[in-house]
Amino acid sequence: MILAAAAPQGFLSPTGVEVAFLLVGVVTFAAAIVTVTTKQLVHAALWLVVALGGLAVEYLLLTAEFIAWVQVLIYVGSVVVLLLFGLMLTKAPIGRSPDADSGNRWAALTVAVAAAAALVWVVVDAFRAQWIDLDVPQGTTEVTGAILFRHWVLPFEALSVLLLAALVGAIVLSRKADAGEGTGAGTGTDQGTDAGADAGAATPDKEQR
Repeated sequence: MILAAAAPQGFLSPTGVEVAFLLVGVVTFAAAIVTVTTKQLVHAALWLVVALGGLAVEYLLLTAEFIAWVQVLIYVGSVVVLLLFGLMLTKAPIGRSPDADSGNRWAALTVAVAAAAALVWVVVDAFRAQWIDLDVPQGTTEVTGAILFRHWVLPFEALSVLLLAALVGAIVLSRKADAGEGTGAGTGTDQGTDAGADAGAATPDKEQR
């Protein structure tokens, strides 16, 4: 993004856009917390919509309209809908799901807090004395494409490979689960066949007696 130093600005004299940015950020953070703490899967998906929508509003406040609409179309309009369809097709419980809880919540919380602290520290250290000129559009397709393919090509391709690996892993795990179910069903069928054969062999003995 193009960063420019505006005339005298500071944290003690925020503008209306900065106040709105802070309020939307608080709402987005609260929605994200509820998403990972609620025990109702459908409610978690709906709160995820609020969190992702809050991020889209933040992008709009930063004059990044293209990024905001991509956020809405891809994440809110596709990922969340796919998640809800997955919950419906797998007949997931609608109410509270104690089985969805995990005993590793404290380890996950520690990792999440450490990652968030590292991210905040890096961002603050990198943009400590810089201000975004909101009078100049920052998120147009031209600016985004130039920055993405000029400075972030390698991370972009690495993320693509990571998503591909996750997709292949999901397919492998699902095929293993199907194979396990098929083996169990086959074992039950073999047992039923053996029992039928034993019963058939016992019937002539009774008739001879």
